[in-house]
Amino acid sequence: MENMVGKSPEPEPELPPDMLSSIFALLEVPDLVRAGSVCSSWRSVYTGLRRQLRQHKQRQTPCLLYHTSESTGENAACLYSLAEKRAYKLTLPDPPIRSRYLIGSSHGWLITSDERSELHLVNPITGEQIVLPSVITLEQVKPIFDDEGAIHKYELWEPRYTALAEFLGHEPSIYALDELRDRLYFKAYLFPDPQTGSYIVVLIHNPEYQISFARAGGCGWTFLPPGWNYQECIYKDGLLYAVTGTGAVDAFDLSGSTVTRTTVLGDMKNSISEHIYIVQAPWGDMLQVWRQQPIVAGDADSENIMETSKIFVYKIDMAAKKLVEINGLHGHVLFLGHSQTQCLSVEEYPQLKANCVYFTDDDRFISLYQNSKRDIGVLNLESGCREEIVPQIYCTWPNPIWITPSLRMMHSGLM
Repeated sequence: MENMVGKSPEPEPELPPDMLSSIFALLEVPDLVRAGSVCSSWRSVYTGLRRQLRQHKQRQTPCLLYHTSESTGENAACLYSLAEKRAYKLTLPDPPIRSRYLIGSSHGWLITSDERSELHLVNPITGEQIVLPSVITLEQVKPIFDDEGAIHKYELWEPRYTALAEFLGHEPSIYALDELRDRLYFKAYLFPDPQTGSYIVVLIHNPEYQISFARAGGCGWTFLPPGWNYQECIYKDGLLYAVTGTGAVDAFDLSGSTVTRTTVLGDMKNSISEHIYIVQAPWGDMLQVWRQQPIVAGDADSENIMETSKIFVYKIDMAAKKLVEINGLHGHVLFLGHSQTQCLSVEEYPQLKANCVYFTDDDRFISLYQNSKRDIGVLNLESGCREEIVPQIYCTWPNPIWITPSLRMMHSGLM
């Protein structure tokens, strides 16, 4: 990892390794990795700290990961640190980051789709990468083979409707290997799995924004009981909570041999106009966040764009089966986008701005508008004012995404 504004400085006279380790343990991950590249003795301390992860500072401030035309090579990405207000260069493993779609980020890992529409987990800090079960194990996807027995296209079963929105049934559509991901994927999440001590990956996908999940080491995706129009998920106390575009919340119990679904909150509105998120707040409440993004005219070089104008926050009252609007975040911040939604305390993350929402683009059809300016910024919930996080030097594709840097290897667990 390199500082984008210059080379690493020469080290000062050597400090004892135990003192260096104590100092390194307090650093944000981007600065820690950079410190480990200064010299061989610092590298040794950094390597030892990675082996003893509990000694390293647990709380890490989210960063913005993006590709830029100024990056060297297709595998180069940039990591903008909100804590340090500067960018670092990363080199990611193949396939090139420039060719991937970034459809999720959780616990320091990216969930990406390559040019064959296959999915990977990748840790941009450590370079560790894990191949997820093949796309052809999704219930709605079938492979099409060429004369030599190689997969060269995919078949996706999609719903068909009349002009009056009457359901006609499902019919297959044919997509090239690199085209399926445009139509299929919306968001993906990585969650710790208490049952196995490992992890599960949850995927919101088409047709109709349904959900499938895969466990660590599994060979396929499991389709959840019928539901549709899901916008986001969280995993809590063994239950997967999924919110729909109309504000309903379903809970899936993944612990048994058969997955069950329970509706814990009915529809809160009749139409889909806002983007809706669900998040567990540090003070215990489960929240819904509604984000309004009206369409505004783009400049001469880009299409029209959706621009965040207002954000509303609601407490989910499970007992009363209703939403209760809350005013302000009480010294907290939100992170919204294709990453897992986070609600963080500014007392624990003093570099962040209280009562603000940090957001990136996550439109459902974002892959169809790869050259558009991105809706990225910070919205103050009290004043309604928005500001840029960093001047838009980044490329618009792949779509910039929040990630909380982590040094943890997957075999060490996510938490």
